[in-house]
Amino acid sequence: MKPINLAVILALGAPLCLASCSSGPPVQTSFPELQYTYLPQITLKVASVSVRDEYMPGPNAAQLIATAPEAPAAVLERMARERLIGDGSPGSATFTIKRAALHQVGDNLEGTMTVELSVSTSNGQRVGYADATVSRSETAPSNETPDRMRAALYALTKRMMADMNVELQYQIQKSLPDWLAYSPTPGMAPAASTLPPAYNANNGIVAQPLGGSAPATGAGPALVGPPAVPGQTLGTMPVPSPQVQ
Repeated sequence: MKPINLAVILALGAPLCLASCSSGPPVQTSFPELQYTYLPQITLKVASVSVRDEYMPGPNAAQLIATAPEAPAAVLERMARERLIGDGSPGSATFTIKRAALHQVGDNLEGTMTVELSVSTSNGQRVGYADATVSRSETAPSNETPDRMRAALYALTKRMMADMNVELQYQIQKSLPDWLAYSPTPGMAPAASTLPPAYNANNGIVAQPLGGSAPATGAGPALVGPPAVPGQTLGTMPVPSPQVQ
């Protein structure tokens, strides 16, 4: 019997190894901008809504955020501009990004987002607010090539934003029910003519407790009702269900 040539065995096995190694899912290299115009808008009884980013990441977080295809703070700002609008009533609202962090801790990628929506009178007096926080932890890619890391950070941010759209909507409806402009329904006046219960025609918006009850429309923290279309608000708005891939 002729001896088996080791070089021949390695040569024959190499294609099988390459096929096995390349059989996994392809790494994502194209990252579409995350947008939320497909979700119902949240209309507030204010003249304007401004957005402010107060988050200052530390060196490690800043380096990871710079690697991400979509910086969490930038996506939060985009979401706020696309979903939060005013109906022209006196006063203003401010959406503040408190935290939009990405960290790698051991074998995990961790992300946290904290935002606040505050409402103020026309003279700047703050009269109410709602805040929302979401966190996610995902296993970091075992093969930390730049493409794999970028794909993992993009997926983490996308999932956090799916959580934030639901949590923020719930917290606004829970803490600021009197400042929501509800869509017209049978027997109810149009939103633009429905002023907050604490509105005084002579003095504008006046302060009121945050624990006030929801308007008589029956809307409150429970997010139920028929599907809404752009321009409708939380009074008849279902919980958003962003598609997370």
